[in-house]
Amino acid sequence: MKEIYMDNNATTKVDEAVFEEMRPYFCDLYGNPSSMHFFGGQVQKKVDEARNRVATLLGASPDEIIFTACGTESDNAAIRSALEVYPERRHIITTRVEHPAVLTLCRNLSKRGYRVTELNVDGEGRLDLEELRAAVDEDTAVVSVMWANNETGVVFPIEEIGKIVKEKGKGAFFHTDAVQAVGKIPINMATSTVDMLSISGHKLHAPKGIGVLYLRKGIPFRPLLVGGHQERSRRAGTENTAAIIALGKACEVAGQWMEDENTRVKAMRDRLQAKLLELIPRARINGGEAERLPNTLSIAFEFVEGEAILMLLSEKGICASSGSACTSGSLEPSHVLRAMGVPFTCAHGSVRFSLSRFNTEEEIDTIIRELPPVIRRLREMSPFGREFLDA
Repeated sequence: MKEIYMDNNATTKVDEAVFEEMRPYFCDLYGNPSSMHFFGGQVQKKVDEARNRVATLLGASPDEIIFTACGTESDNAAIRSALEVYPERRHIITTRVEHPAVLTLCRNLSKRGYRVTELNVDGEGRLDLEELRAAVDEDTAVVSVMWANNETGVVFPIEEIGKIVKEKGKGAFFHTDAVQAVGKIPINMATSTVDMLSISGHKLHAPKGIGVLYLRKGIPFRPLLVGGHQERSRRAGTENTAAIIALGKACEVAGQWMEDENTRVKAMRDRLQAKLLELIPRARINGGEAERLPNTLSIAFEFVEGEAILMLLSEKGICASSGSACTSGSLEPSHVLRAMGVPFTCAHGSVRFSLSRFNTEEEIDTIIRELPPVIRRLREMSPFGREFLDA
């Protein structure tokens, strides 16, 4: 059974060109880039090339790129640095729909005496910028708002947010977790209001275990990891050279495929959305009225459980994910859907399809054919669903 992989917001396939780029740096060109000899020096040149490639995709300068182990490390490094730079400031602003890499950190910091404001979203997952404007004050050290939501794909107005932070924050830092956005939508840090930005390689067809923290030139920074001089003393530890080289190649390839992401991939997502709404009654799109990433579809089906939908789809070789946290053993729907006020009967039956450039029209056809019978079968097994079907 050939799998149909529609869970690319969770992780992506390593592009073959990316894998070939990194392959020699495991067994052949394995030198330490910090070494003075020529064997390490040739590896350092490839690390420099990778840094340039990442910077090009972001519209940044190479010396603004810090390689990390993952998006979570980048998020932690950015927020903790801001708090160390401003030890007298005790206020952090984020949103109720952030990835746990940010939200859990902020809630942990709240237990240590920091004042944390979690901005609300409306029923479509959109922020109220006036709430942000009212929240920023002279005690604010950092505002951390994701560029795009990992569950719904809703894109936030990052540049407008940055302008408010600069206007009201009296020097407060603005960080964005752009893990889901980079490689899918254009980003230009040269004209941006963002001070720090996080990337995760495995979200854009590079391997797991590599990330980036973009740090705008001139922004004071206190490193999370200290020790050696690597990354210009901003992130200690011997470089994961093969993964760094892979991420550089992945960023180059992502730039080449950006138009495809926003045309062909988006068209497939839109066709899947339209057909499922047509064929399955009592379905709704989470964040459907907001600006979204071109690859992401979060769709909720009333009277069924997301976990059951995923299990039956998996039996047919279709890999998706749930908008509900039920797969982790929780009976509560996801914090994102709760923040949006998605009705309880829908939140538990939410499924996320996240596409990539490797998906095909034939795969979309298969999901359109297989999912409606799954939903009907599950509704027939549910007392609430049976009432709906009999009505």
